[in-house]
Amino acid sequence: MSDVMEKTLSALPSLLSLDPGAKLSAVSRLGALIRGITELASKQDEEKLIKKELAALKEQVSAPSISLKQMRECLVRLIYCEMLGYEASFGYIHAMKLAQQGSLMEKRVGYLAVSLFLNESHQLLLLLVNTVLKDLQSTNLLEVCMALTVASQLFPPEMIPAVLPLVEEKLQHSKEIIRRKAVLALYKFYLIAPNQVQHIHDKFRKALCDRDPGVMAASLHIYLLLIKENPGGYKDLTGSFVTILKQVVGGKLAVDFNYHSVPAPWLQIQLLRILRLLGKDDPITSEQIYDVLDESLRRAEINHNITYAILFECVQTVYTIHPKADLMEKAAKCNGKFILSPKNNLKYLGLKALTYVIQQDLNLVLQHQMTIIECLDHPDPIIKRETLELLYRITNAQNVTVIVQKLLEYLRESKDEYITISLVGKVAELAEKYAPNNEWFVQTMNAVFAVGGDMIPSDIPSNFLRLLAEGFDDEVEDKRLRLYAVNSYLVLLEKDQVQYPQKFLQVMSWVLGEYSYLKTETKPEDIIEKLHLLLRKSSVSLETKAWILSAITKLFRLTLNVKLLPEILKSYGNSMDSCLRQCSFELKQLVENREIMNTVLPLNGSCDDIMVDASLSFLDGFVADALGHGAAPYKPHHQRQEERLSEEKVLNFEPYGLAFVTSPQASSVTGRQSPTGLSIGSEISCNSTEAGIKDSNSLKLDGVKKVWGKEGYLRKKESKEETLSSPSSESETSTDRSSKTERTATFSAEEQEKQQLASSLFVGLGSSNLVSLMGKPQSSTQKFRRKLKIVEGQNSHEKAINAPKTNVPHPSQILNLMDNVLERCNPFQENKEMPLRKILSDSAEVRTEEPAQGYDKSWTPSNNLKTIKVSKESVSGLFGDGNFDIIQPASCSSAFESQEQISSLTPSLPDEFAEHSHSKLELVCANENIALFSCKIWKKDCLLIVLFITNLSSVEVRNATVNFALTDELQTAESMDFPFPVVQSQTTVNCQLCLQMVKPCTQVLLTGHLTYYLESSQCTQQEITLALFLIDFIRPLKLTTEEFGHLWLSLSNDVKQNLSFTSDSPEALHSALGTLQKELKLHIVDIIGTEGIIACQLLPSTSCLLHCRFHGGILSVWLRSPCSVLPDCMLYECQKVMQKVQL
Repeated sequence: MSDVMEKTLSALPSLLSLDPGAKLSAVSRLGALIRGITELASKQDEEKLIKKELAALKEQVSAPSISLKQMRECLVRLIYCEMLGYEASFGYIHAMKLAQQGSLMEKRVGYLAVSLFLNESHQLLLLLVNTVLKDLQSTNLLEVCMALTVASQLFPPEMIPAVLPLVEEKLQHSKEIIRRKAVLALYKFYLIAPNQVQHIHDKFRKALCDRDPGVMAASLHIYLLLIKENPGGYKDLTGSFVTILKQVVGGKLAVDFNYHSVPAPWLQIQLLRILRLLGKDDPITSEQIYDVLDESLRRAEINHNITYAILFECVQTVYTIHPKADLMEKAAKCNGKFILSPKNNLKYLGLKALTYVIQQDLNLVLQHQMTIIECLDHPDPIIKRETLELLYRITNAQNVTVIVQKLLEYLRESKDEYITISLVGKVAELAEKYAPNNEWFVQTMNAVFAVGGDMIPSDIPSNFLRLLAEGFDDEVEDKRLRLYAVNSYLVLLEKDQVQYPQKFLQVMSWVLGEYSYLKTETKPEDIIEKLHLLLRKSSVSLETKAWILSAITKLFRLTLNVKLLPEILKSYGNSMDSCLRQCSFELKQLVENREIMNTVLPLNGSCDDIMVDASLSFLDGFVADALGHGAAPYKPHHQRQEERLSEEKVLNFEPYGLAFVTSPQASSVTGRQSPTGLSIGSEISCNSTEAGIKDSNSLKLDGVKKVWGKEGYLRKKESKEETLSSPSSESETSTDRSSKTERTATFSAEEQEKQQLASSLFVGLGSSNLVSLMGKPQSSTQKFRRKLKIVEGQNSHEKAINAPKTNVPHPSQILNLMDNVLERCNPFQENKEMPLRKILSDSAEVRTEEPAQGYDKSWTPSNNLKTIKVSKESVSGLFGDGNFDIIQPASCSSAFESQEQISSLTPSLPDEFAEHSHSKLELVCANENIALFSCKIWKKDCLLIVLFITNLSSVEVRNATVNFALTDELQTAESMDFPFPVVQSQTTVNCQLCLQMVKPCTQVLLTGHLTYYLESSQCTQQEITLALFLIDFIRPLKLTTEEFGHLWLSLSNDVKQNLSFTSDSPEALHSALGTLQKELKLHIVDIIGTEGIIACQLLPSTSCLLHCRFHGGILSVWLRSPCSVLPDCMLYECQKVMQKVQL
């Protein structure tokens, strides 16, 4: 025990002493309070004591003669009362005062109390801003540290601009603790408002190279977030991270960073996670990481929990980056020690790591198959659950029945809601992917609905019903599947005294109402009677009763016997539930008019598209008649808001809008106008009025990169030669079979049972098998296959992708259960001006002697990387052994040798785009065979990207394909794949991509691949990266001053910022607004004196309004938008423009 601990324990009795003759100190009073609470016998006694203490404290802090020292003592006890859960709000303002005017010790207690009492949305936080600003400028290091801590803990996004400049200055402070706390404060700012700290990314790089290891370690938190969002933008820092990790592993840091003799373990874990993100799917970057990974595996000895964590991160990194054989072998040995360990923690790590290992090496799973079987019966539920997760990852068409059975067994035993939700989703997914036949599929889904209960996610029954409705390739199979589902549900309804979950009853009612006509031997009246009995049960919810009534309505179209109709109408015609009353009313009207019933409820019409009039134009006549009889005209939301505010006799805390003079005649509404726009198709893929299957409950996959398909995970590459062998030949050779026969005699019955289970679970995982697992597609034909509805223009693309001996399979090869949903849920169905066209240009039209615009003539393969030398003085301490290089990519896009050939074949922009503003032609990627150029065209309704593919070789290029992975921030109308069956030698073809931004961000990277085949049938693939910026999607929004005012009042998301300006002349405002208009494509609505208003919109239709006021060399900018992120992004662009102008 250290001397400090001994002195502390020896001093505690005197600090907590309660001598009646002595005056109690602050610690003694707190000790007396704690001791009194611990001696109480009930919660009621505690409440009485705390209330008594709070009353005394309230009286004491309100006394005018109280000193700062006494206030500090009271706040300490208030903090303890708040920690116990009792409100002490009367002390909040006193804590603020103590932080403002006290000495160092009082200020420290005041800041501590404020950080514990207040939250980011508390109103008193405004009183703390000036105190924090003053302390940030203080010369006392402790005051600066306290201010940085409080600012990072409490300040909301709207208060960050007030302290951000001072926090930036602290990055250059001479003391390490100040720089470290400043970096951590910026890290917190980036978490809650990333757009406000984007302009200081260069300072983050300086923090990474700081001479103090603590500052460098703090900057890694920011870089981990940045690299997760954009790995490609920080590839140039891979060398720096590798150098840091080498020095950390080598023990170059101070001993203070060691933990149980392990050098800076948490720093190693952070760096390994960063390198894992940088090296994923990147062979060049992975090459730089191999050596340091090998050293980390070698130095980390398995002797403590912290080293296990480092080894786990190493194993995960080895199997995530581009694979290397010797590293994978070392990682497999390390993981084998984890799995075979008797300790539960290490066994769990081994199972967890296997989920990453199976992506590269399935044989490792086979080596530990008996251990995995034993883990299925492990007493620890976490290990058992992780084992089931591993089995889920290795599922294929041959072992699906056994694995699903194990998952359902665990699901029946589990009582945890989270586990139930997770497992039912996995079972449903496996059943859809690998179902061996229709009967097994229906039985499995019935078990999921029965066991999962009402905790099951709503998208699972919706997807099941959609799959039944859409069917598969074979109409006969569709009929068998639906008939089997009807028979199974009729059998289930025959059972008495059984209560099924509500969602299961909804599925039953929909299937019986939709497909009972297939069961010809059963009368519809019998099914109606069964549903009626179900309808009368008190355990059935109102929502489920509505489903049952809809099913009964469909069944009445099959019979003329309406014996039960009066009873149903009597029971639910006057129901208190409006939905049930509507269903019963519809039932009555449809039965009375059979012609309308047959039209509205056709047989097997669940997938028929329904046209919806989004403008509700059919109500125009009704509205005109109502207005003619004196009805009040419709008032927009902003007008109703203005009238409500004017009528209320209360204070208005909303900021003042611009003062616009409007006439009553201009603002009055004279009549109703229907919204413009044509009728669009329903977005409900399987629309049935009674079924209620909506796309809102299904997955929205528009723009999501297709990495999972019908047959599992889609890898970018697969082996050239893969053959499908029978399960018997896969499992063992003849010699293995004979040796196994000799050993079986000595096995016990339990061991034989485990061996049999292992052969069932791990069948199909041999090296010669094609397994649908994490990127190894299975080529065997499956009986349970979903019908595809291919969009127009994909046939040629599939022919190109399915060429023989291909090395890079495209995701379109794999069947996807959601293809039909994606096709129908196109958000741009009504936009006919955004086609993706493909134009084949003759070589005579594209040849030119001029080089490509924006192309660097001086570039050579030798200078494709530039190296920045960091001096030894700037990195002394952590990097004290010598200089290190930060590798940054040069400005050119890729390396190639035939520069003159590309210059002679540089394409030109088609004449149809000459009238639009466009960028220069830029080289995206190139090699000796092919070159890809891009050009941005800023159209009014979209950003049009024209891609030119030039064949530089002397032979024709076949099956060339350009495909992109659409990000969440962007949207397009059609496919992101562009196939070119043949590209003749020395010619150029092009294609066009129309994009719009739905989630504002300052920059987004559009990544993809260029794949093509030469005469040798060898597939070549090149990566594509296009940088798109916010200003590419900004367009002017032309408004009048009056329209601007109305729109301004209707918007609620706003941001304010003061921008410094060098000039103080009256023309400075006109100059600034003119610059913003030119650089950002804005529309100046009006300039009145020293104020100006500007409008713009983010494609497709997100408006953003700016109010600028110039005074004393400061340009005050106020932005408003219906989107909460867009004002921050636009403010960042305005700051860049102003800085560029002043420079």
